[in-house]
Amino acid sequence: MLMNTQDRYERGLAKLQEIDGQAGEQVLESLGGIAPDFARYLIEFPFGDIYSRPGLDLRSREIAVVAALTALGNAAPQLKVHIQGALNVGVSRTELVEIIMQMAVYAGFPAALNGLAAAKEVFARNASA
Repeated sequence: MLMNTQDRYERGLAKLQEIDGQAGEQVLESLGGIAPDFARYLIEFPFGDIYSRPGLDLRSREIAVVAALTALGNAAPQLKVHIQGALNVGVSRTELVEIIMQMAVYAGFPAALNGLAAAKEVFARNASA
């Protein structure tokens, strides 16, 4: 499926807002002073092109992203953003813990432990909000 490239940025920004809300905007702002082109690429490709495809719903996409970032084991800031995004699109805390625990089988216990620590921080932040 080919998408119209003219509205990639607008489509991506809307999708980012739908998933991540203010956290996504903070990521963009943090890049503005050092790499504004990268911030644009971050909107256009992942969110404007991939997240906007019709083959998966946002809930399923966020489950996949949480699993992938957990398995990487070295992307805690991004994992926290996507754990929050998963909560925002209807993934429960219990499901997130199970997804992260499942990654121990494929990525090892250290990666799963790091993922659980990230989830604990996001859950605590939500409890105090």
